[in-house]
Amino acid sequence: MKQYFNWTVAKTAQDLEVDLSSGLSSAEVSARSLAHGPNRLEGGKEKSLFQMALEQLKDFLVLILMAAAVISIFLGEALEGIVILAIVVLNTILGVYQENKASNALKALKEMASPHAKVLRNGQVIEIASSEVVPGDVVILEAGDYIPADLRLVETINLKIDEAALTGESVPVEKDASAELAEDASLGDRINSAYMGTVITYGRGRGIITDIGMQTQMGKIAGMLSDSDDEDTPLQKKLDSLGKLLGIVCLAICGVIFLLGLLRGMKVFDIFMTSVSLAVAAIPEGLTVVVTVILAMGMQKDGQVQCNH
Repeated sequence: MKQYFNWTVAKTAQDLEVDLSSGLSSAEVSARSLAHGPNRLEGGKEKSLFQMALEQLKDFLVLILMAAAVISIFLGEALEGIVILAIVVLNTILGVYQENKASNALKALKEMASPHAKVLRNGQVIEIASSEVVPGDVVILEAGDYIPADLRLVETINLKIDEAALTGESVPVEKDASAELAEDASLGDRINSAYMGTVITYGRGRGIITDIGMQTQMGKIAGMLSDSDDEDTPLQKKLDSLGKLLGIVCLAICGVIFLLGLLRGMKVFDIFMTSVSLAVAAIPEGLTVVVTVILAMGMQKDGQVQCNH
């Protein structure tokens, strides 16, 4: 892979076959667009509504409720079984709705981070969607702009870029297009380059796009995330453990009550149905849904705050 940060501006422009004074021509843009594709990050596979529903039904507490419903119907208590199944269905519908809503909110936030870009083409500065930029495009950079793709800076005037999203650096980095860097310069030290997803906080400048889409530094991160297994978050793991613990405790209590009922001479059927009813009442089948609703509402509120700012 070419290390443009280690190259001079002239060498970079020559390699990408672009005239810094006029930018790319329409014909060159069309050819490069066909060769490299759109400047987009490829996300992982989206879950279907059916897959979301199956995941809701795999919850330990929900499985206990379904078992209780089947047993109730088998013992002739169809009404109780139907009521329990109705609870499971309602819980599943709410869970799928909130998960889908949260997914849509994430998509909206992702679109917010992909604005337009100002590029020099045919000797004129035009504004295009960031997905339409190609390698070799000369980008005009101003305060408040998002960097549309990875680029080698060719001109910097008091330019500062917030790279926290990529490097974790807490303060904006001051850029210098004329800086000469070593071949082993780390990502955070490449002050003559800028990267997709970062935002300009001060100053202005220009840059040549060197990489787009999944070839950018942000794209490499997205690729690693897409290739990795879809593991549960720490919160999901804790909720799953809590659910299993509550379910086991509820079943243990129901078992004790069932034994006490037998010792007191109660009818097996009556005490069994009492135990099942207690299990249905005690199991917090809405735990996952409640947490999902709260997290989704919090995420949407945070997104609205970012939009206002």
